[in-house]
Amino acid sequence: MDSKLNIDIALVSRLIATQFPQWNDLAVRPVEFGGWDNRTFHLGDQMTVRLPSAAAYSLQVEKEHRWLPRLAPLLPLPIPVPLAIGVPAENYPWHWSVYGWIEGETAKRERIASLSQFATDLAAFLVALQRIDTTGGPPPGQHNFLRGGPLAFYDGEARDAIAALDGKIDTAAASAVWEAALAATWHGAPVWFHGDVSWGNLLVRDGRLSAVIDFGTSGVGDPACDLAIAWTLFEGESREIFRAGLPADEAMWARGRGWTLWKALITVAGHIGVNPVEVEKSRHVIDEVLADSRGA
Repeated sequence: MDSKLNIDIALVSRLIATQFPQWNDLAVRPVEFGGWDNRTFHLGDQMTVRLPSAAAYSLQVEKEHRWLPRLAPLLPLPIPVPLAIGVPAENYPWHWSVYGWIEGETAKRERIASLSQFATDLAAFLVALQRIDTTGGPPPGQHNFLRGGPLAFYDGEARDAIAALDGKIDTAAASAVWEAALAATWHGAPVWFHGDVSWGNLLVRDGRLSAVIDFGTSGVGDPACDLAIAWTLFEGESREIFRAGLPADEAMWARGRGWTLWKALITVAGHIGVNPVEVEKSRHVIDEVLADSRGA
């Protein structure tokens, strides 16, 4: 987040009061998991306010307001419904959003009744998303950090991270997985993808997947980036069920490993000595990816 910005309850309250006075009497409070790219607040009991935390994320606001209402009726689970778009004011420099609130808790492992059922439901959602007409949809670009585009865009970052982690991970195996991902060139027609299928963007009610949120990195292109959850949440049987529920051939699965490995590598390399919890979680993801590649 921009160090000069203080995105807090007071700011949100002022923005609502001046731009949407009809909601001025509703309480503003932070949500339990506010995310990193945006700061999210409850607005009463039925709405949320979402503010980009940096200029790079502000590009996503208009995209979500344009496309989410078109995608929502075609999907088997709820996604965010934009209600209003705010403008820069009160020393806050970007557009921002008001959404309808979706009930549910983020998909921490202990909240999921059955990983296998969760994998089935998530795969069905992604298949439905991929089947939606892409005409006019946003291709990979700055708005989503090239999600859905060629993995080669992150080649330098991945190789630098592998080199930095020499002696700390199996760099030979990591290099082999990365090379295989780069070689598994995508030749398919563009499809819709979410771009950040992670536990924090999946909601659970009564142990089941109940909604998918945060489409900021969505777009149309190669959906391999949506496979990362296979190694960050699923394992064993649930991973195989997830894969079987998707049109993911060997090449797409290899690219999915590549996307997952890249993110885990740069997280470990960037957080050693700073955030041991994040390092440990990402080390586990690296281990899962490498083990899966050996069994391929």
